[in-house]
Amino acid sequence: MNALVNPYAPGAGSAPPELAGRDRLRQDVAISIERIRRCKAAKSVLLVGLRGVGKTVLLDQMRKDAEATGVQAVRIEAPENRSLPAVLAPQLRQVLLRLSRVESAKKMAQRGLRALAGFAMALKVHYSDIEVGLDLEPLAGLADNGDLEGDLAALLEEVGLAARKASTAVVLFIDELQYLETDQFAALISALHRCSQGNLPLTLVGAGLPQLRARAGDAKSYSERLFEYPMIGPLNEADVELALVKPAHEEGVEFETAAVTRIIQATRGYPYFLQEWGKHVWNVAERSPITADDVVAAEVEVMAALDESFFRVRFDRLTVKEKHYLRAMAELGPGPHRSGDVAKVLGKGVTSQGPVRQSLINKGMIWSPSHGDTAFTVPLFNEFMKRIVPGDDWRE
Repeated sequence: MNALVNPYAPGAGSAPPELAGRDRLRQDVAISIERIRRCKAAKSVLLVGLRGVGKTVLLDQMRKDAEATGVQAVRIEAPENRSLPAVLAPQLRQVLLRLSRVESAKKMAQRGLRALAGFAMALKVHYSDIEVGLDLEPLAGLADNGDLEGDLAALLEEVGLAARKASTAVVLFIDELQYLETDQFAALISALHRCSQGNLPLTLVGAGLPQLRARAGDAKSYSERLFEYPMIGPLNEADVELALVKPAHEEGVEFETAAVTRIIQATRGYPYFLQEWGKHVWNVAERSPITADDVVAAEVEVMAALDESFFRVRFDRLTVKEKHYLRAMAELGPGPHRSGDVAKVLGKGVTSQGPVRQSLINKGMIWSPSHGDTAFTVPLFNEFMKRIVPGDDWRE
């Protein structure tokens, strides 16, 4: 098969040729954003799900959907080594500059730029990584108290007021929200709450791992009432078939039913795995239709690619103790598992393993579906751990 026209696109956040199974959610979010634009009540949205379910791709598509309607979109990724003010301030500056070109919003946008100047200068002491161009002099008393929660709320309120004057909305699209520090997450939630109370056209569409819901609740108790939390899971069989077969059909290539069935079983419906399988099966197959034998022949290459590009990059960030903990989890199966059972496999006390478990949660490798339970955030990671750490030597 011609590799030059291979339609599949495995990669971190790479858009697949067919975004199957997400139409209803895209429509729901589009309605919420339009309600916000009209200054009507609608909750912010936090997409939650495991790695590989396509949250980043979906978030980007929602941003494109919003921008196509004239909405002002901010797209950032919550960093592990930078502050929220540092990554948010330059993006808000761009939004305010665009709004300042709208005659009806010019004065409010300029006031927003003055708020941004005060915000950046006041918080520079606490967040030294803030670097943003200052277009206007700050206005004393506006978002310049040096308190992140109060200043961010004041700043976003000014942005929302400018957006309302321009008859548009500002939507913050933030990925990997679970990495936000608790105080910064709390400040963001508080600011969104103020905008909601004022019926201002500013909202958040975020994405993160399953622990995001608990982290939001820990940051602000009222977050349950402020957000919708749609769970992004694997695709059903019909959507997997659509995402696999349609791009190939458009290139004049067909799949035998048995080949589709094998890929559905191998991918468990996870979109990232589907793209990896599609890519390698295409390259292995010599002609159309693609057969079950082609799928079998591609398995070694697929698993090698997944191990290196999807699993290994996360494995290499772990300490020896963290690797042992995950290997013990893998010994028990895909999970979730009781923390006591994991400690028992390790031959350790539950309390002694608490810091290791918490470190893995902080790194986004595991999460707690319920009190005392532990589960992988990366699908099929238990199988990878057995491949990368085989046998029983790890117990020593």
